[in-house]
Amino acid sequence: MKIVRKIIEIDEDLCDGCGNCVPSCAEGALQIIDGKAKVIADFYCDGLGACLGECPTGALSIAEREAEEFDEKAVEEHLAKQENPRPQEIPSVSCGCPSTRLQSFQSSVSVSKADPQSETVAGNEEVESALAHWPVQITLVPPTAPFLKGADLLVLADCVPVAFPTLHRDFLKGKAVVMGCPKLDNAQFYIEKFAQICKQSGIKSITSVVMEVPCCSGLPMIVKKGMQLAGVEIPMQEVVISTRGKILQHKQVKAA
Repeated sequence: MKIVRKIIEIDEDLCDGCGNCVPSCAEGALQIIDGKAKVIADFYCDGLGACLGECPTGALSIAEREAEEFDEKAVEEHLAKQENPRPQEIPSVSCGCPSTRLQSFQSSVSVSKADPQSETVAGNEEVESALAHWPVQITLVPPTAPFLKGADLLVLADCVPVAFPTLHRDFLKGKAVVMGCPKLDNAQFYIEKFAQICKQSGIKSITSVVMEVPCCSGLPMIVKKGMQLAGVEIPMQEVVISTRGKILQHKQVKAA
């Protein structure tokens, strides 16, 4: 039944699809669809506005209009489905595709023989990869992967390796790495994945490296929500990279 009540309204012209609002909605009413935040069903939204403060562009507001009544039971069922998705909804890492086969690499890596303070590598020097395992996509890495056990974890936004020229030397060496896009991928799935990793793998530290663009800011929030869901606190650093490949910010942060 429809009634006049308060409900979240989203200005699509202002929304940049950053996804910050998604993990802040305890009812799971928000999703990023076609690059924009959407209320997936009126009856999932309680209209209290916990998500408002997470929007960097001011696209979210509370409106009073005719909408379906908030349905607490439907929300519980919706959240239970997210916590325990059907098998076909979980990306499989055992499909036989070579890209999903777990691999750990023996590394005698010296990423650069150049001066460690230099951002350049001489053209005649051989540069080796500091990557110690495969796969690296968040969706494909199982929480029980052996390379995650007791690891220092590097969490990268997808665009960082393209922008930051000395990633292997400055961040990747000696770390396990996972990467993904908080704007284009499923934020709730990521939260659940990080919660499982934090619970099962004994991660020692987390370094989140994102771009300066607004859509990237959701990734460290997703990691912190995963820690919160797992009930653990892991030392975490957050690094922000400019689109020209410079470090703009490097700080220690706390779990949400």
